Amino acid sequence: MKNSEDTFTIIVKTMAGLEATLGHELRMIGVELPELLTRAVQFKGNTELMYKANFLCRTALRVLKVVSVSEVRDEDELYKAVQDIDWSEYITADQTLAVNAVVNQHKITHSLYAALKTKDAIVDQFRDRTGKRPSVDLENADLRINLHLSGDRCTISLDSSGDSLHRRGYRKVQGEAPISEVLAAGMVMLAGWKGQTPLLDPMCGSGTILTEALMIARNIPAGHFRNGFDFEKWKNFDKELWEKIKTEGRAAINNSKFAIFGSDQSMRAIDATRVNLRSAGFSEDIRLKIINFQDSHPEAENGTIITNPPYGERMQKEDLNGFYSMIGDVLKKKYSGYEAWLITSDFSALKSVGLKPSKKITLYNGPLECRFVKYELYQGSKKAKWQTGNEPEPEK
Repeated sequence: MKNSEDTFTIIVKTMAGLEATLGHELRMIGVELPELLTRAVQFKGNTELMYKANFLCRTALRVLKVVSVSEVRDEDELYKAVQDIDWSEYITADQTLAVNAVVNQHKITHSLYAALKTKDAIVDQFRDRTGKRPSVDLENADLRINLHLSGDRCTISLDSSGDSLHRRGYRKVQGEAPISEVLAAGMVMLAGWKGQTPLLDPMCGSGTILTEALMIARNIPAGHFRNGFDFEKWKNFDKELWEKIKTEGRAAINNSKFAIFGSDQSMRAIDATRVNLRSAGFSEDIRLKIINFQDSHPEAENGTIITNPPYGERMQKEDLNGFYSMIGDVLKKKYSGYEAWLITSDFSALKSVGLKPSKKITLYNGPLECRFVKYELYQGSKKAKWQTGNEPEPEK
């Protein structure tokens, strides 16, 4: 096993609203003092923590190893900053590379141009030194480079993940408006569900919330089903360390049974869920049913509902208010004793639920700003609930 004690800056990207959740995950794998940024968490770590963040963190989208931070005011200074890095430490002339650039409030206004200038600086360095140059492969590069220009600050990183980490590897079929695996996992974690109560997703689509919930309850690593990560292609890849991390992560999996239920009014959605559950090996662990939420009945006396009801492009605007009103009526009349979590980007339709949320959290589903809201569905009166000392959490 190589020495993994050398520390460097690591940036882990996530979705807006999940930064604190990711920070907690990183602390759980041994990160000290993670710094919360916008859609990212930054920390000083080593190779072991970089590998673990990729394999274990459910709310991580991408793990970047920072190799250079400098001041860059124009394209010439960008070229020099890239050339100041010894790229032979990371890639050979026979390998391939790809550059992804993000530009914000900089003299260079076009991200594709910034990426092209970065690529030129790298291949020119190799050509000058060896007479050969790496090729560009945007699909399956040996080394993916991340360039971030913000103001005059230039951060150059190596992308250790490759494909976005939301691509777990188990989802073979997508529904009409699929929710990201990272967002689904974040919702389950924000709801505090770890298998302690029955769980229901009554509008389950292709089953992502159900699958992520079972992975959380069983402590199955987020990267358990993936084919690989880009750091496995790096020149300094520590195979022994990586095998140790995978072995330890998988040894912590438990095969306990949990009460998890999914339903949807669409046969197509349930069929998609079955395909995805079969891909993950979960076919026997989650019970599915084709039924409208309006006609549903609780599978247990108490439980947790986490769901992503139709909104936005999936329903006509005039239908939404009535649909959300129906959700509120069904929750109130049939699901007393439950707590229900809904995510939606339609804030006006959300008011039609007719229940006062005890918690509101701002999240993003792709570009859509959403509210993830919690309803506590009391058995008996709210007054009786307060008298027992079990006050609802304050609204945020």
